[in-house]
Amino acid sequence: MTKKLTGPTCLTILRMLLSVAFMVFATLPDTWAKITALVIFIVASITDKIDGIWARKSKQVTDLGAFLDPLADKMLVNLAFLVLAYLGIVPLWLFAVILIRDFAVDGMRMMAARKNVTIAASFYGKLKTTVQMTALIILLLNNIVNIEFFGILGNIALYLALALTVFSGFDYLYHGYKKFIK
Repeated sequence: MTKKLTGPTCLTILRMLLSVAFMVFATLPDTWAKITALVIFIVASITDKIDGIWARKSKQVTDLGAFLDPLADKMLVNLAFLVLAYLGIVPLWLFAVILIRDFAVDGMRMMAARKNVTIAASFYGKLKTTVQMTALIILLLNNIVNIEFFGILGNIALYLALALTVFSGFDYLYHGYKKFIK
C-alpha cells in the first residue's frame, strides 16, 4: 500500500468535512437548512460507496484511506444520530447503544492491530452501515415533510439498523476474540 494522498482518500476526507456541514445545517430550524442537511447527508453517504470502489478499481488502496474510511463513516452516521437525538427524533438510549458498539468494535480492532492482527469489515458491518444511512435519510426526510408514512418507515428502518448494529457488534467481537486466542 502506498502512503500518498489519493483521489479516493480525498473523497473520504470530503465526507468528513460534509459530516460537520451536515450537523450545522441539520440543527438550524429553517426548512431550507433541513433540506440542505438532507442533501449533504445523501451526497456524503454516496461518497462512502464511491471512494471504496474507486480505490479498488484504480489500485489506489492506501493505509491512510483504509484508516480514514471507517472513521468518516462513523463520523457521518454518529453525528446524524447525535443531531436526531438532540432533536428528539431518535431515542438517546438508541444512540448510546450505537456508540457503545462502535467503541467496543474499534477498541477490539486497535488491540488486534497491536498484535498485527487485522479485523476486516464484515458483511454484517457493511450492511449495518447501509441500513443506518437509509434509516437516517428517511428520518431526515420526515423531519422536513412530517408525513406519517415516512415516520413509520423511518422507525422500522431505525430499529432494523439497531438490530444489525447489535448483531454485527457481537459478530465482530466473537470473531475478533477467536483471532486473539489462536
